[in-house]
Amino acid sequence: MLENLHIKNVALIKECQVAFGPGLNILTGETGAGKSMLIDSLQFALGGRMGKDFLRNDEKMALVEALFSVRDNSFSSKLEDNGIEPEEDGTLLISRTLNDTGKSVCRINGNIVTVSMLRELAADLIDIYGQHEHQSLLNPSKHILLLDRFCGSGFEEEKESYAKYFEKRKEIDKQLEELMGDEAQREQRLDILNFQKDEIESAALSADEEDELVEKKKRLTHMERLIRLTLESANLLYDGADDVPSACDNLSSAVDKLRECAGLDSSLESYYNDLEDVYARLEDISREVKRYAQNLEDDPDELERVEDRLQTIYKMKRKYGGSIVAVLKFYQEISEEIQFFSNSQEKVEQLTAERLKIQGALEAASNKLTAMRKEAAKRVAKQIEESLKDMEMKNAKFYIQVTPRDEWNALGKDKVEFLISANAGESLKPLAKIASGGEMSRVMLALKAVLVDADEIETFIFDEIDTGVSGRTAAKVGKKMSIIGEKRQILCITHLPQIAAMADKHFLIEKETSNNQTVTMVKNLDENSAVAEVARLMGSATVTEATLTAARELRAGK
Repeated sequence: MLENLHIKNVALIKECQVAFGPGLNILTGETGAGKSMLIDSLQFALGGRMGKDFLRNDEKMALVEALFSVRDNSFSSKLEDNGIEPEEDGTLLISRTLNDTGKSVCRINGNIVTVSMLRELAADLIDIYGQHEHQSLLNPSKHILLLDRFCGSGFEEEKESYAKYFEKRKEIDKQLEELMGDEAQREQRLDILNFQKDEIESAALSADEEDELVEKKKRLTHMERLIRLTLESANLLYDGADDVPSACDNLSSAVDKLRECAGLDSSLESYYNDLEDVYARLEDISREVKRYAQNLEDDPDELERVEDRLQTIYKMKRKYGGSIVAVLKFYQEISEEIQFFSNSQEKVEQLTAERLKIQGALEAASNKLTAMRKEAAKRVAKQIEESLKDMEMKNAKFYIQVTPRDEWNALGKDKVEFLISANAGESLKPLAKIASGGEMSRVMLALKAVLVDADEIETFIFDEIDTGVSGRTAAKVGKKMSIIGEKRQILCITHLPQIAAMADKHFLIEKETSNNQTVTMVKNLDENSAVAEVARLMGSATVTEATLTAARELRAGK
């Protein structure tokens, strides 16, 4: 629902803020006061095209902000799909600016978006009638989705069942296309796969090998230094020099001395025991270091072999993945693909048989959908005809045409289109072909009255829907809008008192001139002011008590 519309520096509007309510919101005013400018501003905010004359004279920038409350959870999902975080309370703020160079900036909940993204999302927020924009009912591609909502219990389950068969057949067709495609391309693909498989097999990779080789290369590269340092360490620890005792010799002397001390003072016995353990451990380490140093051998050939092996690993990683694990995974995938192609003839026969079975199930499932749609089409068309008769289109015929498509799609094998004959003797034609503005207005209302529960769009705007309508018909049109307003929000610009009298909320648009500047103002009318405005719309030169009484009677009949 549209909660609030803020407009600044648009044509005659200096700045205004309009708080709309649920139900029927009526906008009235003298011709030229700027009523349609509110709708034009809203269309601009929702991604419509406007020229530089949209901007108020002598201003640098126009701004339109539209605040919505959205109940539809699927709309929140669409926001997330476009990288926009939905608000927890369901509010949605759309803003768009236009500067004096003709450039505009669009935002949704503070996030900058493209105009095309804005238009796509806005299409699910509002239907605008009168300017032939956002008119979802005139788009035949949406008719099947609207009809489906009237197909009753069990239809969604049948639709899901059909969708499973449809997706399964798509999957089979894709596999068959791969198997039965161009022979030369398939052979070329197999050659590439076999080459890759042989190359990876020849490399004989293992997951932990690279780390071990890197460590080994480091050791071999510094072998000369490693030999020298370990021998020096062994000498310092164990062998010593002619005039310098080793660490083991020194520690052994310390152990002997502390043993003698412990014999004289038992409190030193624990230190003696610990030091003896240290000596034993140092002696073990010293022997191991010496043994390690003696076994070291500088081997340039081994270093070369390690480097060659590492180059092989790096090459495999560059070609087939960023790690050995990724290369091995790639190997598994191409092995399966080779197997798939190798058994192609057998696989083709198997898939063809499976496709034939799925085709039969798909046919049966789509036939069920068609039958349910045709039954619903008759029922809904009858309801729409009755709704049209309520608005003085006594001879109108409405028909929902369900015809077969050449091929199945995700929704079945049906093509659905709404057709109408507005007058006796006229042939049925698409909704978009309706010529009369008055007929178009009433058809849209009749459709909305019946389809209101099936349409997810929460706000409908009727821009001067009273075109070609008067008298008793106008009263019927107003009543029909009031009925729709019980379930959806409606914004309606009108010149007819019969329609204005049905308002749940009434706004008056007026022009005021001050200091040689003309400004459009929007006023939210209370009950007495609304009655006076309905009386003015009745067409009297002056508003009298009689016209006010008549206006109150119209308001009382809403």
